Amino acid sequence: MENKSVKTEYLGGNITAVVSDEHTFGTDAVLLARFASVRKKDVCCDLGTGCGIIPLLWLREEMYNRVSAVEIQDNACELVKEAIKLNHLEEKLEIINCDLREHTEKLPMGKFSLVTFNPPYFAVDSGVSSPNESVRIARHEIMSDIFEGAKCASYILKFGGRLCVCHRPERLPDVFEAMRKYGIEPKRMAFCRRNKTMKPFLVLVEGKKGAKSSLVVEDEIIMADENGNYIDGIYGDE
Repeated sequence: MENKSVKTEYLGGNITAVVSDEHTFGTDAVLLARFASVRKKDVCCDLGTGCGIIPLLWLREEMYNRVSAVEIQDNACELVKEAIKLNHLEEKLEIINCDLREHTEKLPMGKFSLVTFNPPYFAVDSGVSSPNESVRIARHEIMSDIFEGAKCASYILKFGGRLCVCHRPERLPDVFEAMRKYGIEPKRMAFCRRNKTMKPFLVLVEGKKGAKSSLVVEDEIIMADENGNYIDGIYGDE
């Protein structure tokens, strides 16, 4: 890895991520990976995978099936390829360089039982725009949004398959609208707070393809106690 901005981060379970200044990971992705409650027999795909953090967290466990990761940015795909080599995951993880808007051309229909998507949070004309193009694509709805993610997920999911997403709480109406537009019914959700005194900063939603209407609101995820100490289990086994 010649690029000095590229470095490794150990995730536990003999799995190491390869990250860069443009493509790293945060709390949101870790919480989404945990919320998805992946099963060993699931056939999984992570959309907009970035550095591949969600598949890598899953692969700390012994997955029975190969995990797929989809990413539009070439430089992010290279990081996932480096992680595959570093962790000897050639038989366990594949990276697909693909624009979600071209899913019918490059992705298999009805293959997956679980799809995750950590979408860009900001509309093109909102939020603070980064001068770095890779960061802008990751944060702003330039190349994809929750609607493109739900449309793609509906195509690649089996009937009864699950789509798990995270988003900002104020975008929850868009999450529900996008899922239902493409035949995915919201089935469970949870808000996340950094501590008990702060407002939720994240919402996690799971939908099922072809399911009937019924929503379970789970207990809030509180990340830290009153002293700022992280609560056990928030970041999984590290």
